Amino acid sequence: MTSHTIHNLFVYGSLRSGFQSHAYEYISRFFTLVGPAKVKGKLVDMGAYPAGIPTDEERFIYGELYQIKNANEFSWAMGQLDDYEGVNAEEEHERLYGRAITEVIAGDMTLEAWIYWYLGDTSGQPVIESGDILLYMKDKQ
Repeated sequence: MTSHTIHNLFVYGSLRSGFQSHAYEYISRFFTLVGPAKVKGKLVDMGAYPAGIPTDEERFIYGELYQIKNANEFSWAMGQLDDYEGVNAEEEHERLYGRAITEVIAGDMTLEAWIYWYLGDTSGQPVIESGDILLYMKDKQ
C-alpha cells in the first residue's frame, strides 16, 4: 500500500472529539470518525500538550481513527493539519511534530493511518501510563 492511498488519520491529543477544540471542528468537517483505536507508542505529558512517541515496548496510545470524507480533499486537509501541528515550522521555530504512517488497531481491524509523532525532547517529562490523554486529564482534576 502506498502513502498516496492511505486516507486514514489517527489522533490522540487536541484533535480528538473529547477536546471539542476548534481543531476538532475542522477534523469533523473533512473526516469521518471510524471509532476508538490504538497505536503502539508512548504518551508523554509535555504540560500544554501530549507527545506521542513510537516505541517497541508493549504499550499503546489510545485515540481515534478517522477517514477522509472526500479522497480528492485529502492532500489539502492534511496540509491544514500539518500547519496546525507545526510540521512545516518556520526556520525560527522548532519543528515539534512529524507526520508518518503507522499501524493502527481499531476493534478487530489492523490498518495503516497517518499519525503526528512528537520529534522533540521528552527527557524528564512524565509518561502517561494509561496512554489516554483524556483519561489522564480527568484523573488529574
